[in-house]
Amino acid sequence: MPDADWRPRILIVDESRMARATLIKRVRDHYNFREEVDGEAGWQALVLDHSIQLVICSLSMPILDGDGLLGRIRSSKLARIRQLPVLVIAGDDEEANARARALGASDFVGRAAGSSELLTRIASLLQVAQIQSELAQGGDRQLRDQEDGLMTRQQVTMRAARALAEALRQDSPVSVLVMSFDRYAALREEHGSEVLARLQKRLASMLAQKVRREDILGHFSESELVVVSPGTPYPACEAFANRLREAFAVANIALHGQRLELLISVGVVNTPVDRVGSAAEMLELAADRLRTAQLAGGNRVLACADKASAGAPAPRLSHALDLIRSGHADAVVPHLAGLVNEMLPFLDLLDRELKLDLPLAGIRKRLLDREQAVKDTRQA
Repeated sequence: MPDADWRPRILIVDESRMARATLIKRVRDHYNFREEVDGEAGWQALVLDHSIQLVICSLSMPILDGDGLLGRIRSSKLARIRQLPVLVIAGDDEEANARARALGASDFVGRAAGSSELLTRIASLLQVAQIQSELAQGGDRQLRDQEDGLMTRQQVTMRAARALAEALRQDSPVSVLVMSFDRYAALREEHGSEVLARLQKRLASMLAQKVRREDILGHFSESELVVVSPGTPYPACEAFANRLREAFAVANIALHGQRLELLISVGVVNTPVDRVGSAAEMLELAADRLRTAQLAGGNRVLACADKASAGAPAPRLSHALDLIRSGHADAVVPHLAGLVNEMLPFLDLLDRELKLDLPLAGIRKRLLDREQAVKDTRQA
């Protein structure tokens, strides 16, 4: 095991020796720790031990209970104590839990919570505390990008950590989308940084009109934008990413009177579909998927690892028509079989009403033959 001195130090305060032993077993491979049996001893440890970065405590303790310890922490004259994240071991008493929240509890975890949930909550709280400290040192200039007013990566990460912690409490999903123009470097070389900056603002503006009020929009890197969407389940976030990709594929954006070929790719992560330990891990995984999608050819959404080598998703019929009209018929050709299958009921109706005597049986046979040929190619 690596030297433990560099690891964040956690104070565990609980009168139950068995409860402390259980918590220590779950955190010892990841964090340094100190244990105390009551709130008063916990408070003395906080005053003397400057290395403590997070407190885990129960509400029911002798001498000084959890409420009393929380009250002292949040009213401390020492900023390092006052700003410490406090993870409270929640009981069945909802009134006591509500009181602890009002006193300044950062988050709650049940005694029966598994190691994964406990470590995720700890990581999220430590991350929020670190970013808040960095923002406090750097001032307001770190909160927003000076060029377009969007959140910086630091601010996005902090808000995402809060969203993930809240989602864990409510057993609800969180989605993250990281997106960028395909051929970003080539676009900058062809048209210059100033034009590319304007295109980035256009993408950001489109996103701002489509995201919800509770969503988080900001920068992940110079070339990548990110959306964090609390409460959005997996199918909806992937569908949103594809709608965005399709909208840009047919958007009429011109430069010097000529239409620009602009395509975007999107990396998508969703909890609980993806098991991630922190907000930073969610963001990095979404960014990795974006880059994998671009390496695979671009103009695609990658939402799970086994799609890395898959082709671009099939467009909806309306979007396929837009692609054809805008000169991108080649993007429709691989999906002809599925699109025509969607159209067959309409063609049947048209044939009956206008008595056109369309060769629908032959069309169906050709489609089946084509699908079989594709399957044979994949299996070869």
